[in-house]
Amino acid sequence: MTEIEIRKITQGELSEIVKQELNNIAPEVDLANIDPAADLRETVDIDSIDFLNFVTALHHRTGIDIPEIDYPKLVTLSGMIAYLRAKLESAKE
Repeated sequence: MTEIEIRKITQGELSEIVKQELNNIAPEVDLANIDPAADLRETVDIDSIDFLNFVTALHHRTGIDIPEIDYPKLVTLSGMIAYLRAKLESAKE
């Protein structure tokens, strides 16, 4: 995505992107029943490779760089969305 496209992503769209990519990694999981504060890797039962694929897919869909040092901020669904939202907001400035 270009910087202009990144700026156009809304909170709802960001949430949908995260859920779509999570569904691609773990299609058997009922996303409607995931606790936004729960550890995603435990809740969805994904290993480190799946998690890395998930983060990479988010980068490709949003254009947001997610350095490995920030992975602990992506532990929960709500944390992940908040992290991506903050990155989008800082890209606007």
